[in-house]
Amino acid sequence: MTSFALAATGIVALLGGCAGVGEPLSAGHTSAAAAPVRLWPDRKPAPLEEPGAGENLPAAVPGVPRVPSGDIRKAPLLTVVKGQVAAGSSLGGGPQFDSATTRKIDACAEERTRCPVLKPQYQDLTGDGKAELIVGIGAADESLALWVFMLRHGVVNRILDVGVDPLSVEIANGDLIVREPTSKREYATRTVFAWDPRTKTMALRSMEFDQADSPTSAPKRTP
Repeated sequence: MTSFALAATGIVALLGGCAGVGEPLSAGHTSAAAAPVRLWPDRKPAPLEEPGAGENLPAAVPGVPRVPSGDIRKAPLLTVVKGQVAAGSSLGGGPQFDSATTRKIDACAEERTRCPVLKPQYQDLTGDGKAELIVGIGAADESLALWVFMLRHGVVNRILDVGVDPLSVEIANGDLIVREPTSKREYATRTVFAWDPRTKTMALRSMEFDQADSPTSAPKRTP
């Protein structure tokens, strides 16, 4: 009987040891989640902007023929560019050019080697399955006019007009991402423009700092 009892005790001990393998262990006490605390709740909040105030609203580019096919690649590039340049601030546009750059744009058809208009890019930024026209125009100070155009019922509309000093310009998941240098060489800004169906434009969605390992390497996102 004694030997049987000892054997049974050993079996129980082994089974108890096996049951403990792989079981989760407590990480200790964790603090309870706390709701945000609003500072100065009695202070009157700033008024909301009126719809459209300060926004980069869409605008038809004058002087550009309609594109019945619905393919913006059929729109004449230089006609679109010159129409936007001529309209300028009347479209609520951003960057304007010095006279030397404007003359180069006017002469692009004859002097392609000196033309500041970069090769046009076509990407679907609105998610409708159709490409938009992305135009970059370099200025003498190395800045870049960045324009995006889309077709609305066959009419070329400008949906983005910004001036940037880019380290890079990228497209990711329909977002237009611009990285620009800062006063500190180890950091760059990362600005994201995304399609806003409410305003019908490529609106500023976020702006943050990236960490750059070196002037030639791609910046890394900081937490």
